[in-house]
Amino acid sequence: MDNKTRIVIIEDDQLIRESFASLLNESDSLECVKTFESCEDALKEIEELNADLILMDIQLPGMSGIEGIKKIKKKIPEIDIIAVTVHEDPQYVFDALCAGASGYLTKNISPEHLIKAIFEVINGGAPMSTYIARMVINSFHKNSSSPLSPRETEVLQLLAKGKSYTMIADQLFINKETVRSHIKNIYIKLEVNSKAAALDKATREKLI
Repeated sequence: MDNKTRIVIIEDDQLIRESFASLLNESDSLECVKTFESCEDALKEIEELNADLILMDIQLPGMSGIEGIKKIKKKIPEIDIIAVTVHEDPQYVFDALCAGASGYLTKNISPEHLIKAIFEVINGGAPMSTYIARMVINSFHKNSSSPLSPRETEVLQLLAKGKSYTMIADQLFINKETVRSHIKNIYIKLEVNSKAAALDKATREKLI
């Protein structure tokens, strides 16, 4: 029992929480020591649990998983945290990794891939879903001298996918006026006057 990797789950969906815990406890070398519905609850006990690894949801009630990663890593710098989420939004990925996550997986991952990813982290790796890994690679291919901020780039990418202002606002958890403000700044920075011109220039100059 002592040589098992001790894992904590922070996930507000009871079904997912219980299925992950059950999956971990079926393994000979992994053990789910405790589950939590929120980062606030986990932070009260995390230091006493002597955990090696955390499976962390990103979109949680109250404190977000990204904020939770920062706070837990501050308390226990050596702990590994894998973000497991429905979000494939670039900003979430980079925010989670910058906060200290060791990996980023989507919730539709198969049980065997989840276990494989946990062992990968234990052995010093940084597992990511295929889609996430591709997105990270693509971000390095972008023009590093882009005049656009990360958020403006994100807004432009969503525009390129045909998303409306309302859809962009919903996806990025901002209001429609903020989206308009970002687009106005994009036009100014790219010296264009229309969406089509902005997308054309951004594509040609590898800004998105």
